[in-house]
Amino acid sequence: MMNVLLVDDEPWVLEGLRTMVHWGKFGFQVCGEALSGAEALNLIHRLRPELVVTDIHMPALNGLELVEQSKRTMERPPKFVILSGYDDFGYALSAMKQKVAEYVLKPIDEEEFEAILQRVGASIQAESAAQRTENRMHSLFLNNLLNRLIQGEADEGLEQQAARALHVKTDAELRCLLVETDIGSADLRERLQLLFPGAVDRSFQDNAGRVGVIVPTEECSADRLEEIGLALYRDLTGSLIRPVIISFSDPLSGVRSIRSLYLQALEVSKSKRCQGKEGLFFYGCCRKTPEQRADHDEKIKRLAESVCAGLSEAVEGQVHDLVASFASGFSDIEWAKTRIADLELTLCRRISEMNGTPGPLMARIREQHGSLGDIKDYPALKAYVGCLCAEAGALLLLLAKQNENNTIFHVIQYVDREFHAKLQLQDLSRQFHMNATYLGQLFKKTTGKTFNEYVNEKRIEEAKKLLKRTQAKISDVALKVGYPNTDYFISKFKSYTGMLPSVYKGQWKNRQADQ
Repeated sequence: MMNVLLVDDEPWVLEGLRTMVHWGKFGFQVCGEALSGAEALNLIHRLRPELVVTDIHMPALNGLELVEQSKRTMERPPKFVILSGYDDFGYALSAMKQKVAEYVLKPIDEEEFEAILQRVGASIQAESAAQRTENRMHSLFLNNLLNRLIQGEADEGLEQQAARALHVKTDAELRCLLVETDIGSADLRERLQLLFPGAVDRSFQDNAGRVGVIVPTEECSADRLEEIGLALYRDLTGSLIRPVIISFSDPLSGVRSIRSLYLQALEVSKSKRCQGKEGLFFYGCCRKTPEQRADHDEKIKRLAESVCAGLSEAVEGQVHDLVASFASGFSDIEWAKTRIADLELTLCRRISEMNGTPGPLMARIREQHGSLGDIKDYPALKAYVGCLCAEAGALLLLLAKQNENNTIFHVIQYVDREFHAKLQLQDLSRQFHMNATYLGQLFKKTTGKTFNEYVNEKRIEEAKKLLKRTQAKISDVALKVGYPNTDYFISKFKSYTGMLPSVYKGQWKNRQADQ
């Protein structure tokens, strides 16, 4: 139904208009009444009627002034039908200048007025249909522009097009609001537009069906944006739509930052979905620092050490602590799974070093909990890690008992622990009461490498980890892994990896920056 506002300073006229005209027959409903032009102007701005039927002669603000002010202050003013008790061409001329829909003399002829309603109603519906088509075309055009920017397409022409479509300057400070829920995207975009009254449509839908809005900070403060987010959340959850995740990016400058804005909001949304949470979340409040991510690596290292040492009582608490630290704030579960994959690799390597076979162990875990790559939330990840650590710990304990009397095994274990120290085969032979030549032969037979090759390989692998995960200087890394001479370390590193340590470190930094 189309809304109509009735305006006249005579209450009996209002009553007659309300009760004597069959509004519903022509698709109208009376949404309000006003006894003055000033009151009517306020109601027009608040109720947004499609039609206003108003008298001309009213105190303070007459009908023609009401038309003029409405058209001056509103982007889409209503249509007006002017009522007048005076057959005065001057009034009619003024009304025509204001482009009012109709001009009617009192007393009103019912049939004439109904014919006017039919014409005006048809005109409003035609304009509304044209506006909906225009809005739809604009929405598709804008959605295409924003998705191209989101996917990383960068070019000055595209940015200028997007700025014009968004009605912002190319260097404007912007935020992104992103909504993830089960509601249809078209309905959700309509709800969002209602929460930004008077503003141009700046909404979009990403490839996964999430709906977002690009918001200029000069038009909407952080507090106002939070109010809008809360209103939307209440609206959606009040409709029993669950879960609802509404995420906000930090403010960034320029249309070219739209991809970064979207990725910030998306990172928050993915993290909260994996944690099974819903509500409003801000990127700035959730972001993890590099120090916090380094803490994850330290937790994984301690967990692996506890599993290998058979400290089953400590392992359970460490698993809980590790997964809880992933879930707090926001770590994308895909990133968390890469850290668990490192843990898997460490434990499998340890099992192989102890003459065990990790394949059957991993097959059992996948049979019980599925593949690590298929895990979608943190409770499932916790169950997977708990099983991995328990099964690996039990197997390592069994292998340790089997290897108790295996001297070469203990030699290799010692080298694995002390490779960063000064190691020589002669010293090891005396420590383990073996002939040095025989020990060297047995070492190569067991590991497939000479003693020196094995030690150098362990040192270079450790150096690669330090170069990837710390900011230590090349000379400090060399010293930590057992090479007092930096030049000798650089030579060995290049012979094993094909590149200088500095190049390896730089490549890893670039890879992290691209992620």
